[in-house]
Amino acid sequence: MPSRPLPAGLHRDTLAVRTALPPSQHGENSEALFLTSAYVQPDAATAAQRFAQSEDFTYSRTGNPTVRSLEARLAALEGTEAAIATSTGMSAILLLGMGLLQAGDHVVCSRSVFGSTINLFAKEFAKFGVETTFVSQTDPAEWQAALRPRTRLLFAETPTNPLNEVCDIAALAAIAHGAGALLAVDNTYATPTLQQPAALGADVVMHSATKYMDGQGRVMAGALCGPKHLIVDVFGPVMRTAGMVLAPFNAWVVLKGLETLSLRMHAQSERALTIAHWLETRPELGRVYYPSLPSHPQHALAMRQQSGQGGAVLSFDLKADSPEAARAAAFHVIDSTRVLSVATNLGDTKSIITHPATTSHGRLTEAQRQAAGIGQGLIRLAVGLEHVGDITDDLLRGLTTLTTR
Repeated sequence: MPSRPLPAGLHRDTLAVRTALPPSQHGENSEALFLTSAYVQPDAATAAQRFAQSEDFTYSRTGNPTVRSLEARLAALEGTEAAIATSTGMSAILLLGMGLLQAGDHVVCSRSVFGSTINLFAKEFAKFGVETTFVSQTDPAEWQAALRPRTRLLFAETPTNPLNEVCDIAALAAIAHGAGALLAVDNTYATPTLQQPAALGADVVMHSATKYMDGQGRVMAGALCGPKHLIVDVFGPVMRTAGMVLAPFNAWVVLKGLETLSLRMHAQSERALTIAHWLETRPELGRVYYPSLPSHPQHALAMRQQSGQGGAVLSFDLKADSPEAARAAAFHVIDSTRVLSVATNLGDTKSIITHPATTSHGRLTEAQRQAAGIGQGLIRLAVGLEHVGDITDDLLRGLTTLTTR
């Protein structure tokens, strides 16, 4: 069924609801879910042509209408020419590396990124002769000093998981491009609702769509967004061969999640800010990490880059005399909750509390954790949509009983 093309200049909130492939002959208003692994061709000659072009639908490892709709919507939201969806966020970074890097190449990466990202660059890519230098998230001079003749990629995550460190995307883009390298930015925390890295000079935008893009903790998904020559000509062939493809059902769930992304991000960010202000008043805490707080070291930069909002994740350090005492205190606060979910995901409508040193960053060495600022007393809270008072009351169950244990 023919559909009317969308006019130019639509707001991202509208694109998040309307961008998709045209409906089928049935005229469905909600995007269809195409659960098929193969597509019947009218004849052998057409099949040969379509397989040679790798553009039409032939096999769902190389393309699926539901996945294409998601990719179109993601690209529209990020303001890029194209996007490619993957099975997870980590598989998106794997696709990035497989498409851009080869033996002898060099990567510069923030030392504050997600723990699995550090291991992927430091261990897995290193097996194939790709070397990575880890630098300060917030000091462009360190990024500049780390460059080598074979530097091909700069990789940043902003804000970072879990300390909410913010990098200057435009500054890193200038450093990368001056060295003939590309800048990739993990935009999982902020999402395109709050931040568009491509508009600030990033070449590739990476997402763990498992998080806020789904928004209800249901499926795994990832994506890379960028110019067509990278997405189609560089990453596309790797995807067709390696097959880290997103399942159609997962793509459909994320498509539906994107329709409410803006509403959720603003609502959850507002709740997170209220809770962050409250946490700063608590005597049991040493520090609260949240970009919207004036106490945050990159507060002004974060407000410029992130549409004036800090996102929905915050972290805080408990006061303690030793790492052992800090860990025991953190476990006590977490175990005392009755409303919050003790889990390692984020981006859900249900608030999630976790201990990064033993979960998301548990596979790092102690030296790597210390370099990333991940102490034993650190707790991460991904704020959902519960009432703020219920969340703070739940945290008080543990905070107010720390000294009486």
